[in-house]
Amino acid sequence: MASVTSMSTPTLNPSPFSGPGDKYRGAVVEDLQLPPAFSLPYTEAISRAIELAYERDFSHIPVLDSRRRPVGYVDVALLKEKWEAGKSDPNDKVADYMTKFRRTASEPYTLITPLTSLSDLEEFLKTNLFALVTDYDRKFVLAVATKQDLHNFVSRRGF
Repeated sequence: MASVTSMSTPTLNPSPFSGPGDKYRGAVVEDLQLPPAFSLPYTEAISRAIELAYERDFSHIPVLDSRRRPVGYVDVALLKEKWEAGKSDPNDKVADYMTKFRRTASEPYTLITPLTSLSDLEEFLKTNLFALVTDYDRKFVLAVATKQDLHNFVSRRGF
């Protein structure tokens, strides 16, 4: 499984503008027109998490703590697999099955905002399954971006 970024000290993106040879022609994350993020509190039952994920066709769902800060994510397919195999109870909490974000000084948090360049997002997604798009202060998860979102953008724009 690909690693997921830590959630500690933010590393700011130098500029939302691209340099010569940028295949995205200066486009930024907000140009992807991502649907609003859907996230779960860490206390949510896994049965509800699976139900909501399939209603929205999401494969990974961010998990938030009591202050609504991202603490990890749930892999919906893995969660469903454990449930169907009888290795979990429908009333278990998502916190028991989530993958926690690493929080270490050696792995700084990479801030992905609506103004992050798509080139920077592409680089981030080389080592991560997805990116949480947040506001500058990381108070709100605005969207989730994937490699597929980048591919769809390129296909629509004909780059």
